Amino acid sequence: MTSDYHEDDYRRVAEPAGPSQFLQGTGIEIVGHPRRERSPRHALFDFDGTLSLIREGWPEVMVPMMVEVLAETETDESPEILHQLVEGFVMQLNGKQTIYQMIRLCEEVRRRGGTPHEPAVYKQAYHRRLMQRITHRREDLRSGRVQPAAMLVPGSLDVLRGLREREVRLYLASGTDEAYVLEESRLLGLDEYFGTRIYGAGDDYKAFSKAMVIERILAENHVDGSSLLGFGDGYVEIQNVKSAGGMAVAVASDEAGRSGKPDPWKRDRLLGVGADLVIPDFRESHPLLAYLWNEIKE
Repeated sequence: MTSDYHEDDYRRVAEPAGPSQFLQGTGIEIVGHPRRERSPRHALFDFDGTLSLIREGWPEVMVPMMVEVLAETETDESPEILHQLVEGFVMQLNGKQTIYQMIRLCEEVRRRGGTPHEPAVYKQAYHRRLMQRITHRREDLRSGRVQPAAMLVPGSLDVLRGLREREVRLYLASGTDEAYVLEESRLLGLDEYFGTRIYGAGDDYKAFSKAMVIERILAENHVDGSSLLGFGDGYVEIQNVKSAGGMAVAVASDEAGRSGKPDPWKRDRLLGVGADLVIPDFRESHPLLAYLWNEIKE
C-alpha cells in the first residue's frame, strides 16, 4: 500500500432520485434500483457501529475532552458554544481515523491563540478516557458474563454466516487502532469470519485507509469493483466502495437503543455519499442477501 493517501472530509454528492422504496415486507430501503449484474465475491465491513457496539457512546467521551482542551486557551466562548462547535466537527469527521478529529482539535487550539500538543497526545488521552467507559464491557465479554450478541449490532453473525455460506471472502477495516480492533474482534467472535483480513489504523495514519484496503482486495484477487460489497455506518467506507465500483449498504444503526429503526442522521449522511441500500441492522439478513443475489425482486 502507498503512504500518501489523504481521506477526504464529508461532502454530499448524491440525492435520492425519488421517494423511498422498500423491499417488500422488510425495512430494507432500496435507493436508485442498483444493478446487480454479478454476485459479490468480496465483502468489506466497517467495525464500530456496523458490527461492534463495544464503543457505543464514544462521542460522550471525545466531545467533553475537547471542550476542556479548548477552554484551557482562555477563550471567552461559553462551554455551550464550545460544545456545539466540537460536536459539529467531531460528527462531521466521524468515519475517518480518530487522528483526524485530533488534528482538527489542534487547529482549533491554534485559532484561539493556544499551543496544542501533537495530535497523537490528544488521541492517547481520548483512548484513556474511552477505556474507562468501556473496560467493563470488554471484561464482561472476556469473562463470559455477557455473550457477544449483546455487544453486536443485531443480526451481525447471521449476515456473516450467510455471506460465508455463499463463499464470499470477508474483510474488516476500521479507523480504530488495529490493536484494539483485533482484540475486540476476538472478544466478539468475529475473527472466526475474517481470519487475518482485519485492518485498522496505526501510528502512521497516512499508511492506512479503507481505500487502500479496497485497492489491495481488488489487486490481490485480480477483480474489479463490481465484485465488491461494502457495509458501513460511516461515510468513508460507503464513499470508498462506491468509488471503486462496488455496491454499498448503509448500516444506519441505532447503537444505543437497538430499536430496529434506522438512525435518521446516519441514514441521511450515508445517502448523501451514494449508498445503494439502507438497513437499520442485520435482523433481515436473509431477504437482504436474497435480494443482493437476485433471488427475489424488488
